[in-house]
Amino acid sequence: MKNVLIVVDMQNDFIDMALGTSEAVLTVQPVIDLINDSSYDTVIATMDTHGEDYMDTYEGKHLPLIHCVKDTKGWQINEKILDALKNRDAKIIEKPTFGSETLIKLLKDEKPESLTFCGLCTDICVISNALMARAALNGTPMCVVKDACAGVTPAKHEAALEVMASCQIEIK
Repeated sequence: MKNVLIVVDMQNDFIDMALGTSEAVLTVQPVIDLINDSSYDTVIATMDTHGEDYMDTYEGKHLPLIHCVKDTKGWQINEKILDALKNRDAKIIEKPTFGSETLIKLLKDEKPESLTFCGLCTDICVISNALMARAALNGTPMCVVKDACAGVTPAKHEAALEVMASCQIEIK
């Protein structure tokens, strides 16, 4: 594994369903373009994954909007993005919360030369996984493609990008 693309939570609920935004809809094609870019040796995608008990969880009590319940339409990866992921034989990781310990373990085992992040939401799951990767793989060049990400709001998207830049994650 050399150059790795990480596609975070490009699921229907975050694009155009329960928590979707017009900005998130605009990320679909840029994310597909990144997935199709052959300069990435490996593509890994994450999926926010909750159970029927979501509202009883810590997250559910703080974000009381049911989303990404496993096996629902909202939980599924956007169809066009899923097709691109399948064409690249991408690894798909389900995660129960913002950051993925499974992703970090996989990355540590594989020792990538560089990481590129894209996806949703910039200010929650993208930043969580990027900062976890920064801590676990200190010294590995990392970047976030800003036009292939969207936040809960445009202001939160920009704020998250600023924080990641402060943590030596390049913003492209």
